[in-house]
Amino acid sequence: MFHDFFVILRPKKEHYRTNMKIFGIGMNYAEHNKELHNSLLYMEEPVVFTKADSALLTDGRPFFIPAFTSRCDYETELCIRINHLGRSIPERFAHRYYDEVTVGIDFTARDLQQKLRQKGLPWDLCKGFDGSAVIGRWMPLARYAAGVQNLHFHLLRGGQRVQEGCTADMIFGVDRLVSFISQFFTLKTGDIIFTGTPAGVGPVSIDDHLEGYLEGEKVLEFNVK
Repeated sequence: MFHDFFVILRPKKEHYRTNMKIFGIGMNYAEHNKELHNSLLYMEEPVVFTKADSALLTDGRPFFIPAFTSRCDYETELCIRINHLGRSIPERFAHRYYDEVTVGIDFTARDLQQKLRQKGLPWDLCKGFDGSAVIGRWMPLARYAAGVQNLHFHLLRGGQRVQEGCTADMIFGVDRLVSFISQFFTLKTGDIIFTGTPAGVGPVSIDDHLEGYLEGEKVLEFNVK
């Protein structure tokens, strides 16, 4: 007996590895440091943390505020995506390992983070929870003549601009971050780096509508539930 099989073609969605690595960078903008600590912390090396692959939120899907936090803050950032395998990458060659950028939001359970800091504990629970790594549409870096260290981005909340930054203000530039992380982790195709947030972080509420812009173009949009 023969059976007919029909294939339904659907729009192609971007593929992400289920074992991908997501890296975050803490305190990489001076004004944000002052915003949270009332002083500028001097750092000789980047502050790196990781998020679980289940933290990734794409395609404009809604973000659900976790029940375990009473204050969940947006942190708008430039994100890069690694385009091939690399380990112990010299900084002068780091630019060869990424060619796409976007705007992302590193959601942070701020009240939980404060408790963890007070106890000297890691940030995994307040930074790496499900849905906490929201990313927008990937854009080819080649379209931006100014280069990765002169990109402007901002976030609208309910149509009002609430946060903005420029990568020129980073304490540690993108190439430095790629090189530094690769000394400890083998970077693989598809891994994502959130490069740090500027000043202006704040809490989200249910029914918020967030929009992220890169060089004036909307690349990120979703609702908070």
